[in-house]
Amino acid sequence: MTGIIILAAGASSRFGSPKQNLIYQGKTLLQRAVQTALTCLHCQKVIVVLGANETVIRPNLSEQAVHICYNNDWQEGMASSIRLGVSEMLRLQPQVTSVILMLCDQPFVDPFLISQLTDKKEHSDCGIIASSYRDVVGAPALFDVKYFPELLRLKGQEGAKKIIGAHPDDLLTIPFPLGAIDIDTTDDLERLNQVG
Repeated sequence: MTGIIILAAGASSRFGSPKQNLIYQGKTLLQRAVQTALTCLHCQKVIVVLGANETVIRPNLSEQAVHICYNNDWQEGMASSIRLGVSEMLRLQPQVTSVILMLCDQPFVDPFLISQLTDKKEHSDCGIIASSYRDVVGAPALFDVKYFPELLRLKGQEGAKKIIGAHPDDLLTIPFPLGAIDIDTTDDLERLNQVG
């Protein structure tokens, strides 16, 4: 049983406004991420972790069949959202055997990529299946339950890349060239609109 955790608690400080609500092709970035997650046939639960700007982001998810949790410690950094997401997943789905960590600012993540993560997990012995782009290995990434304790020990600005880097022998990667496009600045937005 696989669950999906969408990390969307950041303050978008470099962008200047909540990028979770940025409209791209008729939907907000977060709505697109949620829609993609909900299409995963092998994923039983989708959790969205909100934090900064929660009051203006949450209303856009009111129609979605997801579990939303609020991260009181969002200012600590991404680690706090990962810890909360994993804890909530274990509480809601105690039988969960793996989680996929998604970000809301990767607009080209699609259902096919998510299904690749779960398919590769099913047909390999690797405990981490991650996306690779521009010499980076990262999200979306799937972690076997054996890595939950490490995810729950992350601190501050640490993300899942720390765990990926610590276990190269248990890692399988999926090429995702468009993963290099995320939205941190208005320049990123301009590039996105050129591609889209």
